[in-house]
Parts: sequence; structure tokens; C-alpha cells
Amino acid sequence: MNTFEVLQLPLYEKLGIMEAIRKNLRERADTLGISQEQKDLLDQRRARVASGAAQMLGWDGVKHSIGQA
Repeated sequence: MNTFEVLQLPLYEKLGIMEAIRKNLRERADTLGISQEQKDLLDQRRARVASGAAQMLGWDGVKHSIGQA
């Protein structure tokens, strides 16, 4: 299946493909060349979001926040 064909799929099928890709990447994370330091940093950031100490922004939120500090 090529990119054009994926773009023509219904939303629920695209979401299924995205989830399969995410799952595959999670399973292969150890082989992707991510250092333990990077993994630890990501774990810390996930924990901050889970505890409510930090918030994830969507891409539109990030674009809007650039230069606002």
C-alpha cells in the first residue's frame, strides 16, 4: 500500500494503521539507537504529564507558543 492509497482510507482505518506503527516502534525502541539517557528523559516527561505537572500541546498549540516567552 502506498501513501496515496493510505490517504484514501476512511479515518478509522488510518487510525488503526497509526496505532500499529506506534506499537511496532515501541517494540523496536531498543534497536532504534535511543540512548538510556534519552529514554530516561522521555520517561521523566511522561511522568510529569501523567501527574499533571506538565501538559502536552498539539502542534497548533506549539506553533502558537513559539516566540511567546
